[in-house]
Amino acid sequence: MSDDDTRTIRVGGRTVRVRRPGKVLLPGGAEGFTKNDLAEYLRSVAPYLLPHLRGRPLMLERYPDGLDGPRFMQKNTPDHYPDWITRAEVAKEGGTVTHVVCDDTATLLYLADQACLTLHRWLSRTDRAGGPDHPDRLVFDLDPAPAPAGTSAAPEETFAPVREAAGVLRELLDELGLPAAPMTTGSRGLHLVVPLDGRHDFDEVRRFAHDVAEFAAAEHPGRLTTAARKRDRGDRLYLDVQRNGYAQTAVAPYTVRALPGAPVAVPLSWEQVADPGVHARRWTIADAADQARTDPWAALPGRGRALGPAQRRLAGLKG
Repeated sequence: MSDDDTRTIRVGGRTVRVRRPGKVLLPGGAEGFTKNDLAEYLRSVAPYLLPHLRGRPLMLERYPDGLDGPRFMQKNTPDHYPDWITRAEVAKEGGTVTHVVCDDTATLLYLADQACLTLHRWLSRTDRAGGPDHPDRLVFDLDPAPAPAGTSAAPEETFAPVREAAGVLRELLDELGLPAAPMTTGSRGLHLVVPLDGRHDFDEVRRFAHDVAEFAAAEHPGRLTTAARKRDRGDRLYLDVQRNGYAQTAVAPYTVRALPGAPVAVPLSWEQVADPGVHARRWTIADAADQARTDPWAALPGRGRALGPAQRRLAGLKG
């Protein structure tokens, strides 16, 4: 299959063309991962990925010339995108921006044709009560300290403090009555995703997330920090809550990261978090679909939680 070919895929009653399917987007494997590999992967995980995307504005991370070429972080939807792709117009400072919303497999494949490797999703939905101002997801980003300058570490080595921090936060969130779902980022760390009922606005949710992170860091000052400046963190793991803001995004479950080997962000069970062989880049487009089929978040409640009871419990823990 040459770069000049065009592959035509019929899906969901639509025809999607993947141009230059042999174009290598990411190094890895015998010959690298191609645009066709990306399209096939997205098609295989569509039943598991789409529920995490529907109704959510996306920021698209595109590499038309592969990983060695320029990167485009795309918010606004170009006029040439097909009219059957869902769009969401949301407010920004001084105007509006119209994001792509991925509601079906055909849209996923079209984005593969656009060399969109990573899908960054909003934590709110435009198709629910409250709209884009009220998130139904809260995210804690567990970001490990980098290896010292001039050294390198295997992914499983840098993941050990992430695993420990995840256990600390899980225990705290359990005390607050909030279930949390772990997910590898496909890069270095882990996200803990807390489903919410969507009644609170972004300011309330971010303030609560910050209070939780501050409490956890105060209880474990040698291991955890909320310091935004890298020079203030030392070798402590950073509890990042900045994604919990209006128009901020987080990588979507089962999205591909723009890194050699095509690692994928995948949901985990808590048993997998405890597995020493698991790390942030454990799964790639070669095997992430197998992980998806195990439904690692099956135990997560179907309805999100209100923050009020959790806020009162946190106040009680603070004394």
